[in-house]
Amino acid sequence: MDLIRILLADDHPVFRYGIRAVLTSDPRSDLVGEAGTGDEAVAKALDLAPDVVLMDLTMPGLNGVEATRRIMAARPRTNVLVVTMFDDSASVLAAVRAGARGYLVKGADRDEVLRAVHAAAAGEAIFSPAAAQHLAAHLTAPAATPARPSFHGLTGREHEILVLMASGLTNTAIAERFRLSPKTVRNYVSTIIAKLDAATRAEAIARARAAGIAEPQR
Repeated sequence: MDLIRILLADDHPVFRYGIRAVLTSDPRSDLVGEAGTGDEAVAKALDLAPDVVLMDLTMPGLNGVEATRRIMAARPRTNVLVVTMFDDSASVLAAVRAGARGYLVKGADRDEVLRAVHAAAAGEAIFSPAAAQHLAAHLTAPAATPARPSFHGLTGREHEILVLMASGLTNTAIAERFRLSPKTVRNYVSTIIAKLDAATRAEAIARARAAGIAEPQR
């Protein structure tokens, strides 16, 4: 029986600890490495050549969508399984477009996680019920060309932060504006980039400005 070589990419040590326990309890799983940032996930995927990468969407530096895209471009045989706290349609579609083979929402139980890992290793596509519903709705929706389709998946706070990003504010300034911690703002920005299917902060800002999303300068 061949072992499934797995790379775990998530910036939360407690979550990694939980998933590590799940994987080590499975005789078919071999956790070959862990990464706490998107850049580290890409580097370790290229170095370790895992069969499956468990990928969070929001991490410091490179977001999970772009990390997935780069891994798939360099190692198309690697299967990326997104495991994230977001279950909205924008996040699901961004991950799938980047090449993810599956999508689970954090909170899935042990059997769900292992079933998804085994399926991904076999090259199968596996999605949580909520993610599958988003994909089905997208595939069956009538063709349309809304004025700003790529921004519909943002929450109200994410849209507010995007406005300030497009207006030239730094993360520090945004944190002060909303009385949030810098880490919280970084997580928001990473999520915004992922939902817009952008590669970088600059690309997300460029799209927002092109759509007229910016706070009037005083």
